[in-house]
Amino acid sequence: MIRETPLVRPAGAAGERLGSRVALKLENLQRTGSFKLRGAVRAVAALSPAQRAAGVVAASAGSHGTAMSLACARAGVPCIVVVSEVAPMVKRAAIAAHGAELVVRGAGYDEAEAAAIALAAERGAFFVSPFDDDHVIAGNGGDLAAEIHAQAPDLARVIVPLGGGGMAGGLGAALAPRGVSVIGVQPETNCAMYHAVAAGEPVAGYRGGPTLADALAGDGVARRNVDLCVRHLESIALVSEAEIRAGIAFLYREAGTVAEASGAVGVAALLAGKVAPAGSGTTVVIVSGGNIEPDLLDEILAS
Repeated sequence: MIRETPLVRPAGAAGERLGSRVALKLENLQRTGSFKLRGAVRAVAALSPAQRAAGVVAASAGSHGTAMSLACARAGVPCIVVVSEVAPMVKRAAIAAHGAELVVRGAGYDEAEAAAIALAAERGAFFVSPFDDDHVIAGNGGDLAAEIHAQAPDLARVIVPLGGGGMAGGLGAALAPRGVSVIGVQPETNCAMYHAVAAGEPVAGYRGGPTLADALAGDGVARRNVDLCVRHLESIALVSEAEIRAGIAFLYREAGTVAEASGAVGVAALLAGKVAPAGSGTTVVIVSGGNIEPDLLDEILAS
């Protein structure tokens, strides 16, 4: 079910702007339009017979829910996905299209997660976190790391979108011991992991602001993911909303691919000079998803 997504080295003006040794890992071309399917397939495959019979509940900003819905449908496992009121309609439609029960609760991801955990307990189902789960981390991070390294044997640096830390922490755990630097990128208006890594532990009471990068937003982070990021990330860069918009526009106009805001933050950081390619070897920027509302894409391209 998992596709091997392309590793593309932009040519022409796009290559000049990003750097001659920079390649884009197009996870926006993964089935369901996001890297999240990797972790979802791993998590569903690891369910016990009792868990399969009871079904699963997932909390999601959208892409994890879409991935869980498809993975569960293929495995014959009942699935409920809880999203918040700000989850994009394009992601809600994809979740429902794959057959999951869609529940909308809360003003943001954290409230949706609390509702999902309560619903799982109420229905006797198994809760699957989009980031705080060993199987999800292994799929979204470890399996992706192996694929990238096979495509770029001279891999020196990976620039990765960072939210709850499942992908970034898993990539770091797999690649940092091999001498590959891993740099996370978050929106500066909503960067709980940035503050948690600086403190060495989750920060109680953090309150993030609005961001186009909805899949990276959230006020709480899990201890296991903080520990992974502390141990294995070289650094974390922060990008503005204007820089994220510029990243989306660049990817569409100059690299010929559609990215959602969360998927464009790595390119945004490179274009803004917030991170740099490695001095030698290949630097890979992960374009993690492409599920953007058409109206938003049109508005960004017209501005």
